[in-house]
Amino acid sequence: MEDLTPSLVELIRRASTDLPADVEAALRAARDREEAGSAAASALGAILENVARARARSQPICQDTGTPFFYVRYPTGIRARDLRAQMEAAVVEATRRAYLRPNAVDALTGRNSGNNLGVGFPVFHMEEGDDDTLEVALLLKGGGSENVSIQYSLPHEPLNAGRDLEGVRRVVLEAVYRAQGEGCAPGILGVCIGGDRGTGYTVAKRQLLRPLDDVHPLPELAALEQRLLQESNELGIGPMGFGGKTTILGVKIGVAHRLPASYFVTVAYMCWACRRARLTVRGDEVRYG
Repeated sequence: MEDLTPSLVELIRRASTDLPADVEAALRAARDREEAGSAAASALGAILENVARARARSQPICQDTGTPFFYVRYPTGIRARDLRAQMEAAVVEATRRAYLRPNAVDALTGRNSGNNLGVGFPVFHMEEGDDDTLEVALLLKGGGSENVSIQYSLPHEPLNAGRDLEGVRRVVLEAVYRAQGEGCAPGILGVCIGGDRGTGYTVAKRQLLRPLDDVHPLPELAALEQRLLQESNELGIGPMGFGGKTTILGVKIGVAHRLPASYFVTVAYMCWACRRARLTVRGDEVRYG
């Protein structure tokens, strides 16, 4: 297999230092909606200035470059072990170049590995595809947003939330309210309905790879995504919790089969720095997007 390490380093650089166009556009639109001179408008202006400087200097958008999540679809005939080794080598090199901050800390000793490699770090989701195309999507998820992510088990009596989409709506809105500005709002929500406790977070985080204008193919979930976006922004929490019209930039919902005894709703909160990038390799062609 061709050594893709340099291309993977570039993928990491792009994810860490250049915000996706749809997210940046949403932040600009949010700034324009706020009252001129307000704390919300000032916060969004500072965010956008930070984004521009990070891009120009090829420096991380946020000092917490987060946990790298790699979502890989590889062709038949490629050894997943070899591909993973190249991704790990790319993470080490990207850390050396300061595209990533050393973030992998031993849970027992508190010792930092220094190169972003450790037990379960980075996170890899790998599956074999049916064609000759290699796709690597990368998500960098910081600790602030991870800390306010949450999982509910329905029915949830405090909110009178039953095992239906109305119950889902109630707990997701509470998750936004509980987060306030601690997740570096305005945020993006990845939601999973169903699954077990572990699968819930896996599916919820995968939703964060969807573009903000992506419409769910199931009409009932598309409608719920839009309703949750509108109602989250009516809470008035605003950028960084300063108050304002924009608390959430997008809501993306996934589903997973569940056991009859369980009905989990998992909310993966993502900060405004929704750092995602994609690498596609087909033959000699390498594309980023």
